Amino acid sequence: MATHTLIATTWHNVLGTVPPVLNIADGDSVVTQTIDAAGIDKDEVQRWPGPNPTNGPIFVAGAEPGDALQVDIVRMTPIRERGWTRAALAGNVVDPERVRDLPPRERTDWVIDGKAGTVRLREPVPGLEHLVLPLEPMIGCFGVAPALGQAFSTATSAENGGNMDYRGFGPGCRVWFPVSVPGALFFLGDCHAIQGDGEIVGTGVETAMEVEVRLSVVKRRHQTWPRGETGDAIFTVGNARPLDQALQHATTEMLDWLTSGYGLSAVAASHLMGQVVRYEVGNVFDPAYTMVCKIDKKWLPR
Repeated sequence: MATHTLIATTWHNVLGTVPPVLNIADGDSVVTQTIDAAGIDKDEVQRWPGPNPTNGPIFVAGAEPGDALQVDIVRMTPIRERGWTRAALAGNVVDPERVRDLPPRERTDWVIDGKAGTVRLREPVPGLEHLVLPLEPMIGCFGVAPALGQAFSTATSAENGGNMDYRGFGPGCRVWFPVSVPGALFFLGDCHAIQGDGEIVGTGVETAMEVEVRLSVVKRRHQTWPRGETGDAIFTVGNARPLDQALQHATTEMLDWLTSGYGLSAVAASHLMGQVVRYEVGNVFDPAYTMVCKIDKKWLPR
């Protein structure tokens, strides 16, 4: 298994069937440097328009429709000391009558200290003079090309992944995407230094990262929506609007996983899910919302 370096010179604002910029073997790793959600690189140069320019696509040999692409997020390293967010909550996450009272959505700079592992406001806000947050890198937008020759904006998400903005997509996480086109055509971008659940200001702390991922093919693994695994849990992801539809997708995918992958009957899976499932919110800002259905591994059949 080899490790490839992808130096991007063009980016994409869609996930779709476009010519690959790199061809790799099943199980190979890729190291690449992303630009931020506004298209600004590590040197503060505007390289591409937003939203969420992604590197890729990467063609993975052997991936065919009906398979799954396994993505291991090996490492995420900040390559810029500046990040930015918006300074106000998004209008769609507060009561409608309060939208007019929200402050302007100005861009606010944050300082990222990779050595110390911290993130803080560049200009302290009254009441937050001593706020220092942990560096918790995550990938905001990644996935594979959708079926039927479609191209989905990097502002949204669907069965193939996309702009899910789930804070669990960080180093050590393993994710599976359903493959719909030969080679899978994998894209990634929109990295955050930290982000709360929901991306409720419309951003995380947006920055540029060096990311290492390992891409592997799982043959004949039927799934409809993204699945993931951490050291202590498995989870499924649904992307849709309204939020209850995203929850339905994530819940159905977990039911399918437990019955097909863990050998549980629908009754057994229902009992388990009904008592131990936890839901987490990915993105509630973009056109499609993201819901995560999660189960700790300690409850799974051995």
